[in-house]
Amino acid sequence: MPTAILTGPPAAGAPSPLADDLRALGFQVTEAVDAADAAARLAAVPAADRVALVDPRFVGHRHALRLALTDPRFDAAAVPGAVSVQAKARPALVRALGGLAAGAPAAVSAAGGHQTGTALADAPGASGTVSGQAAGDPAGRAGVLPDAVAAALDTEGAAPHRPELGVLVATVPADADAHAAATAAVGAVDEESVRLRSAVKARDGFFTTHFISPYSRYVARWCARRGLTPNQVTTASLLVALIAAGCAATGTRAGFVAAGVLLIASFVLDCTDGQLARYSLQYSTLGAWLDATFDRAKEYAYYAGLALGAARGGDDVWALALGAMVLQTCRHVVDFAFTEANHDATGNTSPTAALSDRLDSVGWTVWVRRMIVLPIGERWALIAVLTAVTTPRITFVVLLVGCALAACYTTAGRVLRSLTRRAGRTDRAAQALHDLADSGPLAEAVAGAARPLAARLPAFAPPAVALAGGGVLVATAALAPAGSWWVVAAAAVYVVTSGLAVARPLKGALDWLVPPFFRAAEYGTLLALSAISGVNGALPAAFGLVAAVAYHHYDTVYRIRGGTGAPPRALVRAAGGHEGRALLVAVLAAALAHHTGLTVALTVLAVALALLVLTESIRFWVSAHRAGAPAVHDESGEPA
Repeated sequence: MPTAILTGPPAAGAPSPLADDLRALGFQVTEAVDAADAAARLAAVPAADRVALVDPRFVGHRHALRLALTDPRFDAAAVPGAVSVQAKARPALVRALGGLAAGAPAAVSAAGGHQTGTALADAPGASGTVSGQAAGDPAGRAGVLPDAVAAALDTEGAAPHRPELGVLVATVPADADAHAAATAAVGAVDEESVRLRSAVKARDGFFTTHFISPYSRYVARWCARRGLTPNQVTTASLLVALIAAGCAATGTRAGFVAAGVLLIASFVLDCTDGQLARYSLQYSTLGAWLDATFDRAKEYAYYAGLALGAARGGDDVWALALGAMVLQTCRHVVDFAFTEANHDATGNTSPTAALSDRLDSVGWTVWVRRMIVLPIGERWALIAVLTAVTTPRITFVVLLVGCALAACYTTAGRVLRSLTRRAGRTDRAAQALHDLADSGPLAEAVAGAARPLAARLPAFAPPAVALAGGGVLVATAALAPAGSWWVVAAAAVYVVTSGLAVARPLKGALDWLVPPFFRAAEYGTLLALSAISGVNGALPAAFGLVAAVAYHHYDTVYRIRGGTGAPPRALVRAAGGHEGRALLVAVLAAALAHHTGLTVALTVLAVALALLVLTESIRFWVSAHRAGAPAVHDESGEPA
């Protein structure tokens, strides 16, 4: 159980609700008179537990304390008058308290007062930045010990996160006048309204912002008050989406209407789980993985439901369903690869990025640009409405056209940014792109042999080679007659070009295009071969196979984003790598042309890959969660 240590001079006047606030936040409360006493109290707290130091004179909103003392994403966090640490930062806290108790110099945190969103930091007697050292008392007895500790943590290499409080109040008034002003400021702010607003992402899409979030935030609060967790809401969202897919699979108009309504309901819950996490600060590694993974599972299961429903009406749209999944997955890979390539790049900002920033300052262009990329909110609304009022074929055609236009827009913008930005990419970025490439043993062998040649090729060679090899393979698979062994020859060429593309570190301006080109080649080949085979059930089997492989690729992204590294190389090699799977599928399509054995082979391959990647992925994420891996949460905006 987390422990809060009240340390410093007692609050003057009427009893403060501070201890009750801390207990409401889940802390057990104890007291210490100075830094030495606080260090002794700290030693009695189990090493794995969170510890907070709070000045008894603290005046502020409970949510300000919640942000500083309970957010699981940060090893240390602070607001004026309060600081907290988790297990990883505990040694730094011990050293900081030891230094203050012994009278060691401590820097004054300049950030403290700026966290208070009111004018209290400028009021007479307010001490949002005053530490014990600044007051002439190195032990922090007469000053604000938590602020002195926060400043010392900065010098210990465990700089606390200092949350933006906005209009929330967090201060330590030093006299009666300042205390009265702080109390009045607390009463003047509707804390619950602030908390509800902060539960919503600052950068969501138009549909989510204007049609979902105005009420889903209240659903999140309802869930929080009943003790529901974000993971439970995420699971509920998945179940509703699966029911929606089942309704679509009936092939009836009533089923399609119900499917559209349930898909929107699933999206409301999808928004609610993130808002609940922000509202109650219930972030977790496992939750971030479930949220991201279930989003993909819901959408692709719904595609399958639509295809099944169309088949009941005599219309085969499995190729369109698979095409929609391929296009959407490739869009995501473009997003992921570009982000990772520029995660820690150094260099000048491109003119294209500067133009984008200027456009963001014009209100209407912000919403237009967010809608053009067809993020998940707009996309699901489009799918839901079209499902209810049209046919699965029309739904998929419109979806494919919309996603293709969005993909062209975003990819072109990123290519322009890359070409106009003089940047030096790091080894970390190159490694992330290499991991996203998903090269198997065949490509690795070629890369090792071709490394001297690759070093002499021009800067644009990796994406050019990847595009050429993938283009030849997909074109051959689409144009050659069913059963042609020319596809196998093209797949062999693809193995060579794939190895050559990754034979040197991917640090070029456009090298982030290599993973998307590989995804498009592998998925596109499977789509083309299954479509032209004419074998009954080949396309549904291919849909399952792409879903299994796509899960593996998404899992790689989530591990890299979470800072845990890519999946083990043994797993990647066992899965064959993108080039190995493409070659295997080409051989199967040639050997089993016009034979139901192709459907069986693709199904077996899909099941085997799904079991392989799912087993290792679930083991990894559950183990990471139990081991206390840092919680992550995406606040960058609505995903595509």
